[in-house]
Amino acid sequence: MYPDNALTPKEAIRLCALGTLAHGPLRYSALANAVRHFISRVLGPSVELMGTSIELLKYEGLVEAVDGTDPGDDAVLALSEAGRRQLDVLITANLRSGASELNKVVMTLKFRFLHLLDTEGQRAQADLLIDVCANELARLDDLRQHHAGEPGFLVAWLDHDIDILESRIAWLEAFRKSLGEAP
Repeated sequence: MYPDNALTPKEAIRLCALGTLAHGPLRYSALANAVRHFISRVLGPSVELMGTSIELLKYEGLVEAVDGTDPGDDAVLALSEAGRRQLDVLITANLRSGASELNKVVMTLKFRFLHLLDTEGQRAQADLLIDVCANELARLDDLRQHHAGEPGFLVAWLDHDIDILESRIAWLEAFRKSLGEAP
């Protein structure tokens, strides 16, 4: 992790793999395809992010071959107890300030696996996401105010981004409020 307890690209892939296995065992090849599919649909193809091997998860004891399966390359893998603990750490990691591609992946992964946390953990993550968006909104508002009198199209573009962030914050606040309520 980065010093601010935010995920590195490698850990984002790890979160995707461990969270995917939290839903049930998969063959190594199916897990690799599921991770590749998810990450490439959020970001587009990314050689930088896809370089992490699921093999390392086996070596570190975060996943294990299901009883009776061949421990070879295409074993049926399941999340180990250590993997579940690591998953909890990864899901609850911070987001870095600023709108980066990595933040987009991590935020999307948090929503994909948020149901794996208890209600209190879900609320804490919703609060974290609201704070990240509010900080980004404050940064863009400041930039807009600084350039408000300039010619060109920057202010219009910033207004568009600000509208999106305000909408996202409203959605997150409603989502946060709904957590823990009966469906």
